[in-house]
Amino acid sequence: MVNISFSIGDLQFKNPVLTASGTFGYGSEFDDFFDVSQLGGIIVKGTTLEPREGNRYPRMAETPSGMLNAVGLQNKGIEYFEKNIYPRISLYKTNVIVNINGSYIDDYVALAERIEKLPAIPAIELNISCPNVKMGGMAFGTNLGSAREVTKAVRNVYSRKLIVKLSPNVTNIVDFALAVEEEGADAVSLINTLLGMAVDIKAMKPSLSTVTGGLSGPAVKPVALRMVWQVAKAVKIPVIGIGGIMTAGDAIEFILAGASAIQVGTASFIDPEASIKIVHGIESYLSAKGFSDIREITGFINK
Repeated sequence: MVNISFSIGDLQFKNPVLTASGTFGYGSEFDDFFDVSQLGGIIVKGTTLEPREGNRYPRMAETPSGMLNAVGLQNKGIEYFEKNIYPRISLYKTNVIVNINGSYIDDYVALAERIEKLPAIPAIELNISCPNVKMGGMAFGTNLGSAREVTKAVRNVYSRKLIVKLSPNVTNIVDFALAVEEEGADAVSLINTLLGMAVDIKAMKPSLSTVTGGLSGPAVKPVALRMVWQVAKAVKIPVIGIGGIMTAGDAIEFILAGASAIQVGTASFIDPEASIKIVHGIESYLSAKGFSDIREITGFINK
């Protein structure tokens, strides 16, 4: 038997494979493919105070080894989530984490206060790094003072586990990781999408209605891996790696670089069973290498 569990403080996860917000819906969309309770955790799509229609179409575009998205946090708001989504996802036998987004710090605070009242949600992921909304989002994630301020404000009202999702669209991501750690983050997740664009040469106009959007997929993996490695060496809290993780091999690279866990995003659009295949692949790798505990390889390249 191989132990592949990890923890954020006293919050235990059965394995290190989580789903990335915005790529896995609310979990139920994948129930026909596998038992999603087998995953370490599900991070549901971004939730805001009020309903959001998102950006105009087109808002997704395929790129070499990746994809651009500018969905714009489309969701039905926290009230709908509380009444219609929460009763269903609270039945999953895994950690269900809510990704929260706001245009103002007060939005994040209000969301955290409401989610605090939902006992089956053990953690929130504070999204201060979304590159395709006009207000908030990346504005918090790319300004060090704002990142500190929003993390501190949420920490003051939220007693459960707080994960802060970091933007790669900064000069030095380590500074942001250290800042949110100092303000009370229990873990950091990185990276969110890179800011990019594509042009439709037939139509002679941008491929996205917003011109720019978030780049994800295998194309961003080397950048994500480098940033995870840098942050993992600098902070004492767990690091959750995100960015172009398509296979168990990709996930293991992040773990060797210092990630305690990973999130699967774009891969789920290609193969709905990608995340559970990665769980089994990590177990097989550790067993074949003769390791009994995933902690033996976490940050191995830095030992």
